[in-house]
Amino acid sequence: MGFVKEFKAFAFKGNVVDLAVGVIIGAAFSAIVKSFVDDIITPLLLNPALEKANVKNIAELSWNGVKYGNFLSSIISFLIVAFVLFMMIKGINRLSRKEEEIPAPAGPTEDQKLLMEIRDLLKSKNNI
Repeated sequence: MGFVKEFKAFAFKGNVVDLAVGVIIGAAFSAIVKSFVDDIITPLLLNPALEKANVKNIAELSWNGVKYGNFLSSIISFLIVAFVLFMMIKGINRLSRKEEEIPAPAGPTEDQKLLMEIRDLLKSKNNI
């Protein structure tokens, strides 16, 4: 019975659940990026190059039997994902810096220090 409790404690910790959600969202985001590259970037930007190579689909792009079209598509997808992640991290860091930039409260002024000394003297005289 201890094994089941230990596994339950591990499986439902916040970090594990957060990681699982991150992986699922990452997979969905990967599908979006793949569609973006295959359905938008490739037709708009790469069609002139594909037409010169007499190829209709980037997957058919090859050189001496080596099909490098899928590899090229994967590189474009990677660059888009890396750029989006970079922008997200940059935004998170900017928000973190704003929280850190809150100035610490200023120390007491000279007047406040003098008043505190008077208060402490009055307290010490009343206790005698």
